[in-house]
Amino acid sequence: MRHARAAVTRAPGAPFTVLDVELADPRPHEVLVRMDAVGLCHTDLGIQATWPARLTPMVFGHEGAGRVEAVGAEVTGVGPGDHVCLTFASCGACPQCAAGQPAYCHSAPDLNLSGGRGDGTTPLRLDGAPLHGGFFGQSSFATYAVVQERGVVKVPSDLPATVAAPLGCGGQTGAGTVLNRLRPLPGTSLVVLGAGGVGLSALMAAVAAGCDPVVAVDPVAARRELALGLGARVALPPDDALPATLRDLTDGGAHHVVDTTGRPEMLQRAVGALRPRGELACLALGGEVTFDMMRLMAKGARLHGVMEGDSDPSRFIPELIGLHRRGLFPVERLVTTFPFEDIGAAVAAMRDGSAVKPVLIFG
Repeated sequence: MRHARAAVTRAPGAPFTVLDVELADPRPHEVLVRMDAVGLCHTDLGIQATWPARLTPMVFGHEGAGRVEAVGAEVTGVGPGDHVCLTFASCGACPQCAAGQPAYCHSAPDLNLSGGRGDGTTPLRLDGAPLHGGFFGQSSFATYAVVQERGVVKVPSDLPATVAAPLGCGGQTGAGTVLNRLRPLPGTSLVVLGAGGVGLSALMAAVAAGCDPVVAVDPVAARRELALGLGARVALPPDDALPATLRDLTDGGAHHVVDTTGRPEMLQRAVGALRPRGELACLALGGEVTFDMMRLMAKGARLHGVMEGDSDPSRFIPELIGLHRRGLFPVERLVTTFPFEDIGAAVAAMRDGSAVKPVLIFG
C-alpha cells in the first residue's frame, strides 16, 4: 500500500474533501502514476452530482497527467519515469476496440463508471475501508493513481503537464469530434455552441482544418473574446434570433454545428441554423430533447452522438500534440491553474465561468 492524498466525495453532490488515502500496488496490466496535473471537467461535476450513494465515498478526476512510478508485470508500453497523459479505459478485445473505436467499448460502463476496476474491486482505501474509484479508469483527483495500461499514453518529457492533462478528455472530445467524426472540408462553415474547454477545443480543430467561417456562441463575453483570439471569425451571445443570424453568416446555413451545451433550446436553434444536409454533433451530457421530425427530414439533417471525439487515444493524443507543436492547438490558452488542495476554488471558478479549463497542479 502507498499513501496518497485524494479529493474524496462522501455523498452524491457533496464537496470535494482532500484526505489521506491508501493505494494498492498495480496489478499486471496496471500502471502507477504520480500526478503532476489534472484537468477539472464539467463531466466531473455533472456525474458527481448524480453519482449513486451506494458508490460513495468516491474519487473522481479523469484528465490526469504525470510520471510513471511503477508498472505491473505485463505492462510493455511505458516504464518508470515516462511522462504520460491519462485517458478513458477500454477492454481492447471487443469488436469496437478491435475496430479502433475504444470510446464505444462494450465494457466502457464497467471500466469507467462502476466505482472500481470493473470486477468489483478498487485499489483505493480510506480509513482501512474500500474507497470507490476507477473513474474513467483513473480517479486522478489524487497525488497518485493506479491506471489500466490502455488508459496511459506516453507524451514528450518537455510537454508541460498542464497542457497534457486536458488532452485526455476535453481536448480529444472537442477536437476529435471535428477531425475524426465530422471531417470538414476546408472552406466549410462550422459553428460551436458553448465556448468552454470542449467547445474551444472543437473551435481550434476547426480553424486548423481550414473551416471558414468558424463561429462561436457563448453567453460569457470573456469566452467570446477568447474564441475570437483562437481564430473564430465571429463570436455571438445566444438569443432567439441566433438561427437566422447564423444562416446569414454562413451563406444559407452552417455545414456543421457542434453542440457542447446539451440544452434543448440550443439544440433546437442548432437545427434551425443548419443548411440542407448539414450536420449536428452532440457532445454534452443532458436529458431528453424533442425534435420536429419533418423539419429534420426536410433538411436532410444528420445528427451525431459522439463520445470522446471518436478517439483512439494512443493515436489521436500524439496527433493533438503535433498540432500543439505547430501552434495550431494552443490548449494552454484555455488553462487556469490551481493548487490541488484548492480544488474547491477551481470548482467555483468553473461554475461561475471565470476559468475555462481549471487545471490542478501538484507540488
